Amino acid sequence: MIGVASYFLLVEHRQHLFQWLPFLLLALCPLMHVFMHGGHGGHGGHKHRDTGEPKEAEEEAYRRGVEEGKKQSDPQPRKENDHAR
Repeated sequence: MIGVASYFLLVEHRQHLFQWLPFLLLALCPLMHVFMHGGHGGHGGHKHRDTGEPKEAEEEAYRRGVEEGKKQSDPQPRKENDHAR
């Protein structure tokens, strides 16, 4: 039934369908964007491979890296009582 209806739409009403073709193509862009994002986990949550390390070890390594970066970017180390000026 759908095949017969499609055939008659294409054969008998080709002119009417072709005038809407550019709008149908433009409508496909947001529809594809919405429905195609399910394949890669959506926005924001990209999965990384598991390194086998416990999560605590990764967090500790991150903290050490942040501290080392702060030390390298600060030209003079501050004293603890120096902030009271």
